Amino acid sequence: MRIEGVELRWVGLPLVSPFRTSFGTETDREILLVRVLTSEGEGWGECVAMREPVYSSEYVNGAAQVIKDFLLPLAHPDPWLTEQAFRPVHGHPMAKAALEAAILDAWLRARGMSFGEFLGAVRPAVPAGVSVGIMDSLPRLLDAVEGYVAEGYLRIKLKIEPGWDVEPVRAVRERFPDVLLQVDANTAYTLRDASRLARLDPFELLLIEQPLPEDDLAGHAELARRIRTPVCLDESITSARIAVDAVTRGAASIVNVKPGRVGGFLEARRVHDVCAAHGVPVWCGGMLETGVGRAANVALAALPNFTLPGDTSASGRYYREDVTEPFVLEDGHLRVPEGPGLGVVPDAGRLREFTLRKEYIPTHIPA
Repeated sequence: MRIEGVELRWVGLPLVSPFRTSFGTETDREILLVRVLTSEGEGWGECVAMREPVYSSEYVNGAAQVIKDFLLPLAHPDPWLTEQAFRPVHGHPMAKAALEAAILDAWLRARGMSFGEFLGAVRPAVPAGVSVGIMDSLPRLLDAVEGYVAEGYLRIKLKIEPGWDVEPVRAVRERFPDVLLQVDANTAYTLRDASRLARLDPFELLLIEQPLPEDDLAGHAELARRIRTPVCLDESITSARIAVDAVTRGAASIVNVKPGRVGGFLEARRVHDVCAAHGVPVWCGGMLETGVGRAANVALAALPNFTLPGDTSASGRYYREDVTEPFVLEDGHLRVPEGPGLGVVPDAGRLREFTLRKEYIPTHIPA
């Protein structure tokens, strides 16, 4: 198999409702899709970078430039060799993950193998959680949570920040005493806030996700000693090596796995494996992906150590129309696609409707 070209496609999708976190509010998503054309077919990947560098240092247009100028010349039709070839390029895990996923999709389709089979999925469907953004009032928050519980979501995650933490959690827990509940701070606190975060302990949360800055493993380890709620790391976990470091330091007793954050699905599987070896459960995070990225995440979340519901929500949680056939909640679960590769492909009509621009880069990379 040889790589004959890569298409970069920017698509714009309006969100069903604004999604606010501690680093800003999104009302729509500009998404970079990567299509690899090979001598044996094509493959798709999705870059989860945001329009601006607020969640991470990466952003959509920067990722596209890195793929064009630095990664594509190094790419190989074999996904493992591609991963090795990308190592001299420092950083840019989301750009790497997008191109690697597209190559892996093409490689698997040529072999008639699904993402789930390749990664080691052990279940046909995965439990779905939902992430609830910061709201402008408690009644609106409670209405939103009530709607998601009624839809069948098995776990609720609340975004929090200083000033929107204890009272929202209290209100949700009092209204829904039995729901699986966790919170996500997206690095909004410091260790000086430990006593405030300890006020969340009585609400029996599954975890508090990334309360402190991503480079503060020591602070997370100290915070874990001061509060009862389990500490989960997200932004801090950029590789399997860092995951081991965080776990052995006591900075995390649970890990959120995001392929885009660790540089691809091969490394994401390694994070799963090392956490399993250390007895640390993992769950699959989300970045408001389209069906392209969601298909791969659902397959990943079917691995054995993904024992907590992830942010693998149905397509309709974020988009009225997706670029693929929508993922639909079934008894609180999403089905793992069974077809070759991702098991889904973008719909040509929807792609045309939502495309902002596209660029094709021809190349001839030998097998």
